[in-house]
Amino acid sequence: MNLSIKSKFLVTGGIIAGLAAIWHVLCLFGGVSWLAFARAPPTIIESYEQGTMLAPIATIIVAGLMFACTAYAFSGVGFIRKIPLIKSALVTISVLFILRALLVIPRLKRECFSDTWQIVASSVFLFVGICYLLGSIEAFRANKLKK
Repeated sequence: MNLSIKSKFLVTGGIIAGLAAIWHVLCLFGGVSWLAFARAPPTIIESYEQGTMLAPIATIIVAGLMFACTAYAFSGVGFIRKIPLIKSALVTISVLFILRALLVIPRLKRECFSDTWQIVASSVFLFVGICYLLGSIEAFRANKLKK
């Protein structure tokens, strides 16, 4: 299969989303220090410490959503069969990743904001959002997403 540059962007975005899903699951095995490093909300960290089901359920839901993003990306380039609602899903995924990336901008305006993790994470979200956007445009133009 010979992929265009824009299709390769969609594959790259899908791979990164899949790796993020794996990272989320690994945080459950890594413990509190991993969750804290990943900037999990305090409620999730407390749930993990207390042994309640909130932390694992929330983490599995997030990982599942990230794996769904991977599936849509791979479907968009034709690695797997077409998934329902692929056009709207790819556009929605692009927008959500880009919006998540932009959440750091108000924090950057604060003088004391120096959370390197949030800056790196937002940069990755922006890159992945752009990858999905470029790949989606290519797929739409090539009519790869017709039913």
